[in-house]
Amino acid sequence: MSADRPAKVLVVDDTPLNIKLLGDLLAVKGYVVATATNGEEALAKLAAEMPDIVLLDVMMPGLSGYDVCRRIRADPTTALLPVVMVTSLDPQTERVKGIEAGADDFISKPINQPELFARVRSLLRIKALQDEVRRQSDALKEWNVKLEDRVREQIGELERLGKLKRFFSPTVAEAIVNAGETSILTPHRREICYVFVDLRGFTAFTDTVEPEEVQAVLRDYHSAMGRLIADHEGTLDRFAGDGILVFFNDPLPTLEPGKRSARMALAMRERFALLHEQWSKLGYELDLGVGIAQGYATLGAFGFEGRWDYTAIGGVVNLAFRLCGEAKPGQILIDRRTRAALDDTFTIESVGPIVLKGYAQPVAAFALTA
Repeated sequence: MSADRPAKVLVVDDTPLNIKLLGDLLAVKGYVVATATNGEEALAKLAAEMPDIVLLDVMMPGLSGYDVCRRIRADPTTALLPVVMVTSLDPQTERVKGIEAGADDFISKPINQPELFARVRSLLRIKALQDEVRRQSDALKEWNVKLEDRVREQIGELERLGKLKRFFSPTVAEAIVNAGETSILTPHRREICYVFVDLRGFTAFTDTVEPEEVQAVLRDYHSAMGRLIADHEGTLDRFAGDGILVFFNDPLPTLEPGKRSARMALAMRERFALLHEQWSKLGYELDLGVGIAQGYATLGAFGFEGRWDYTAIGGVVNLAFRLCGEAKPGQILIDRRTRAALDDTFTIESVGPIVLKGYAQPVAAFALTA
């Protein structure tokens, strides 16, 4: 029953004249009428016709009206269906039996028309409220399912984001999660700008101080440099003791990766000056060296089940490492391709070709000063 269709009434009586009388009365008032002449037929019509209310004669051959009412109440799909018992017997005696069977109301024969219509309208209002509650309950269940699915999706996104933030800046990690781009983790080729940073004098330092002091130094060092990596949207390859490995232009394209890496290196040197001042007061003789190289590398997640690292592999990585190794305290050495990517806003000095371990020919190198 809804606003766009009339209510349907199932009339059950073994006397054809009674069925015709009730059917005609209800049809004149706009109700749709279905009929059954015995209890078994009535139960079959319930599933086929799906009535909104049942007018049920008490005395019928086979299943009585009470038996049919009990069957209606026992079925979860019809447990709340309004049932009106129609009887010519003593209403006081039959009322108790009807209540025990689950009837909602009673009408005595002969039928009083105003009473019939009043009782039917009253029970149909209750049925309409029950239907609305059921619809709202079904809608709530559907929303709960959608909400649970969404929560699971968001938890999955947070877990993926947490893993990705181990490798990428928050901005890049969130972009990968939002785009649903997981194929970027598979090995691929791309031109990148690789930055290698490490501490000068760190080995000698670790031989002369307590482990707790080494941990404190690395904590301050990684924290300060890590924030600058995130600020410049670099991808952290890894912290390797006093070494910090960073690259630009992967996993997502970076505008002017050479300039971005140069600005990050200069910011690191400036920030390190504060650390250097603090450490010098404690007698720590530590300084910073940086090497930057630009070129093609193979990038992706490498490792084994249970431990994966997003890293870069290729000659550009080795070149940045060698340049870092040759850098003097506080010096930033860059290769020719990085130099070509920088404009006149950077102050750059040539240090001439230098001999690097593993290279057959001297390599052109430049010092980035400002």
